[in-house]
Amino acid sequence: MADPAQEPTMDRILQEISSVGRRLEGMDNAMVSMAAETKSIRTEIASFQTRVLGLEQRVSKVEAHASSFQDRDQELLFLHRKLTDLEDRSRRDNIRFIGFPENIEGEDRHRFLRDTLLRLTGTTFEPPLEFQRAHRRGPRRTGTDARPRPIIACLLRHPQARQLIQKARTPVS
Repeated sequence: MADPAQEPTMDRILQEISSVGRRLEGMDNAMVSMAAETKSIRTEIASFQTRVLGLEQRVSKVEAHASSFQDRDQELLFLHRKLTDLEDRSRRDNIRFIGFPENIEGEDRHRFLRDTLLRLTGTTFEPPLEFQRAHRRGPRRTGTDARPRPIIACLLRHPQARQLIQKARTPVS
């Protein structure tokens, strides 16, 4: 049987156990809440990892494209320099004829130049002079002080062009 002196102690122990049980229930609820929060955080981290992997793949593709653009830039720069060089070379073969009045050449500028050059130089060419191109330079000038535009021509055969230039530089007697 129970000793009456021990009874208050037993009641106290039961109260303590009951108090510990309530605290354990509170801790259990907190643990359940923490577990749910941890699960939510893990889900968010997994979502972020998926997004980061997707972004890394996109960055890799962009880097690959960027390196190909650098190669294309180098190739474009090379082609630009080559085009400039070719344009400069083609201009070197041009001969400018200054002082011919506008429209004196008529419809066939090549024939006019060929006949005029033969007459002015007094030289015959074998094979006959042939032009790659011949045109007036710039827009037509208007007004009272309108000078005639120069004729720019490029001969088909380079030696004939040099011969014409030498003839033009020799003084007329």
